[in-house]
Amino acid sequence: MDPSPEPPPPVSTIMIKHEKIQELHKRRGLQDRIADRVTAFSGSVPFIYIHIIWFTVWIVINSVKAWAFDPFPFGLLTLIVSLEAIFLSTFVMLSQNREALRSEVRSQIDFETNILSEVWLEALAAKLGVEVAEVHVAAAERIQAAKARQDQATG
Repeated sequence: MDPSPEPPPPVSTIMIKHEKIQELHKRRGLQDRIADRVTAFSGSVPFIYIHIIWFTVWIVINSVKAWAFDPFPFGLLTLIVSLEAIFLSTFVMLSQNREALRSEVRSQIDFETNILSEVWLEALAAKLGVEVAEVHVAAAERIQAAKARQDQATG
């Protein structure tokens, strides 16, 4: 007998794809990281508190005639808030676009994993003598019944 070395275990394609997602995350540029941080902060409670304090102080200071640098109707404040809204909406859109790309990659991985699982199950069924066509028919019937119940429940 020839003592040949055992072949290495197969590398999981799922792990490889998980690493690809991590690689995408690591390859984000400085601009992407800044946009994500700005978006995360702008969607937080401290952001709201800062704006409440800022607007209150601004209105109080400008309500006193001696200190007023932006009298009612607060045109400068309106300009600043409008510019902030433009920039924040841009940051949010950038983050959403990147999240959509990550979601697409995850969806593709889920699809490939489902196909791989189906192939394995059909191979196991063939080894066990289970008729795959009968399983598919039973699954289709259950799916139709579930859809009918869902349609009936939603009216």
